[in-house]
Amino acid sequence: QVHVTESGGGLVQTGGSLRLSCAASGDTFSNLAVGWYRQAPGKRPELVASITYGGLRDYADSVLGRFTISRDNAKNSVYLQMYNLKPEDTAVYYCVVGAKLATLEDGSWGQGTQVTVSS
Repeated sequence: QVHVTESGGGLVQTGGSLRLSCAASGDTFSNLAVGWYRQAPGKRPELVASITYGGLRDYADSVLGRFTISRDNAKNSVYLQMYNLKPEDTAVYYCVVGAKLATLEDGSWGQGTQVTVSS
């Protein structure tokens, strides 16, 4: 089981930026897929960005062009750089690490980090 920890959330004004970090335990991180989910109050978790072990990236339409996911396998870490934040980006953001993207939801979830965007 991989242990996952997120950090970097906070309160930011509309149009601002934040960088979320995800640190994972284990020595197989470079072979794993990673995704950032977010969950707003009363809504189901939404996958907003993902990156395969090979570095292939994918984004939800709602964040395309504003969010960038990257990984540093040497540090067992994944990052989510968020620009031009909007109030609708407000949510708890979770980092999830799994064997492959198709079953990512069944992977290891972090405790989440709150992102609040004020209007």
